[in-house]
Amino acid sequence: MAELRVLDLATLFAGPLAATLLGDYGADVVKVEHPRRPDPSRGHGPSKDGIGLWWKLLGRNKRNITLDLSSPGGREVLLRLAAEADVIVENFRPGTLEKWGLGWDELSAANPRLVLARVTGFGQRGPYARRPGFGTLAEAMSGFAAVTGEPDGPPTLPPFGLADSIAALTTAYAVMAALAGRERTGRGQVVDMAIIEPLLTVLGPQPLWYDQLGYVQPRTGNRSTNNAPRNTYRTADGRWVAVSTSAQSIAERVLRLVGRPEFLDEPWFATGAGRARHADELDEAVGGWIARHDRDEVVRAFEEAQAAVAPVYDIRDVLADPQYRALGSITRVEDAELGTLRMQNVPFRLSATPGAIRWAGRPHGADTDAVLSGLGLSRREIARLREEGAL
Repeated sequence: MAELRVLDLATLFAGPLAATLLGDYGADVVKVEHPRRPDPSRGHGPSKDGIGLWWKLLGRNKRNITLDLSSPGGREVLLRLAAEADVIVENFRPGTLEKWGLGWDELSAANPRLVLARVTGFGQRGPYARRPGFGTLAEAMSGFAAVTGEPDGPPTLPPFGLADSIAALTTAYAVMAALAGRERTGRGQVVDMAIIEPLLTVLGPQPLWYDQLGYVQPRTGNRSTNNAPRNTYRTADGRWVAVSTSAQSIAERVLRLVGRPEFLDEPWFATGAGRARHADELDEAVGGWIARHDRDEVVRAFEEAQAAVAPVYDIRDVLADPQYRALGSITRVEDAELGTLRMQNVPFRLSATPGAIRWAGRPHGADTDAVLSGLGLSRREIARLREEGAL
């Protein structure tokens, strides 16, 4: 992917994260920000010394330029960049690029091999297409919030950008599929990514259940309607563990471990759905045993019994965990502004082209002159564009 050239025109958060994922595996990503209105993620969440930390993650492996796409000079520069690019990622409301004379017709005329990934809340067509769209709305409309939370509690939203992140992963995959198609046809194409759709996909067979059975999945808290015991349980030292028994053999091992083998003789214990109907009894048995032991003792006993358990971690636990260390899931990155940073590493390992974090998010417009000089623009031309407010 080292020869792949990507223009990131997007903001908050799905589009930029898709470009980040491409950059992690070697793509040359140029982040385009408005000269006077930087990407809002620079100020999103906690900061240190006035520097947004989320941006250091989202902007990693990207060169940064400023460009006002709505100006004549900005349009001219963008078309020149597009002529040499493989991919553009954007998340403006449908019709915005067209209003600036930068729609698919103009971009594909400048570069017939270009892939244009358009990431919006509701897609490029339909009655909601022009609505503002954010991940929170997708989490509500996809059905995620409706099935999340306690049965007698409200629908629950995630405390992080779940829909945006899943859409970003899907967009990166869609871009690679489009590039593979280009190898066969010689031409690029448009990726129409609606943030409301990928989360709907990962929610599983809910449409099938309703279509065939009229079944609407309820909120069940940490429990599952498909198996039990499946929950989080508090340990004697005040910590928490999660237990899963998706496999029948695991369920049997758990009940033997906690000293309740008599459950195995019950007819309902033979299926996951049967066990789920008796979740109260199973939770009392498993939770009672766990409550009498410290977390480390619980994890050790479950491992010895070859039963499935995991401690419930916060980020401090993640950073100290030996498995994450063995995988290299957290890496250290040297940064000119903040020194050494720890952040998530590339999300998967490839044996021949493993990917790397080459640098963290850079200052606003840090690479403008270098990128435009690489296009063949002279210092005088760059100065003129800056005087015009295009840069």
